[in-house]
Amino acid sequence: MSSGAEKIVSNIISDAQSKADIIIQKAQEDTSTITEEGDKKAQFESEKILESAEKQAQMKYQQLISEAKMNSRRKELEAREEIIEESFAKAGAELEKIASTSSKEYVESLKNVISEAAFEIGGGELVVLLKEEDISKIKDEIKAIEKDITDKTGQKTTFETGESITTIGGAVVKTKDGDIEVNNTIEARMLRFKKALRSEVAKVLFK
Repeated sequence: MSSGAEKIVSNIISDAQSKADIIIQKAQEDTSTITEEGDKKAQFESEKILESAEKQAQMKYQQLISEAKMNSRRKELEAREEIIEESFAKAGAELEKIASTSSKEYVESLKNVISEAAFEIGGGELVVLLKEEDISKIKDEIKAIEKDITDKTGQKTTFETGESITTIGGAVVKTKDGDIEVNNTIEARMLRFKKALRSEVAKVLFK
């Protein structure tokens, strides 16, 4: 090959090498940029994922805390309710015990519930229903109750004893025609007053 041809080939190779070097350098720069951008994007996405995971974890934590508090409050209320019910049950048992006696306290209570019922009805010809054991306990008091209600209502009041009833104690009083009836048995009175008494019992038990 002549020296001229060699020079041309050498120039071509040199130009090609220069262009190759430029292309390689540009590719390296592009690769570096892409890698850097990829790292930034990966970091951003990673931070987003972590932030989302933290938020979800916090939400789950708050949910668990809220549920735990609700369950704790529910169990506390259930325990209080159970104690209140036990208190009423004990009170009922104690009243039943008192009502099984002929004590002055119970006879006086019996007179009062009959009088209250008769007054609420407005007097007149009335029928009083008692448990079998209480009929004799109140027998000597009926006349005094009749007079008291007659004086209070201005309506002549008389009582007759109806059929015996099944009850812890107390009385049911009704008009002779049965149109009006007042249930003043211990069970009925406890049921009526239970709602009002419940808050009072709760104050005493949980002050």
